[in-house]
Amino acid sequence: MGRIVLRLDRVMTDRKVSLKDLSEKVGITNVNLSKLKNGHISAVRFSTLCALCEELHCQPGDILEYEPEEKEDERNARG
Repeated sequence: MGRIVLRLDRVMTDRKVSLKDLSEKVGITNVNLSKLKNGHISAVRFSTLCALCEELHCQPGDILEYEPEEKEDERNARG
């Protein structure tokens, strides 16, 4: 099975938004937003995702990305 990768850091960089400013605007603590930004979470609430998308003027697909599982033969080819 693949995995979902968070790209919030990339979107924040593109929009030139700081962690502090975004956390204040969406009502998330700096610590929790940092965990989200760095992918150290296992779930995200839709309400949080909506708030982020509204503030960053983006779509959920800009923040979340599906990464397929690497197949065994691809792993072996890389060494």
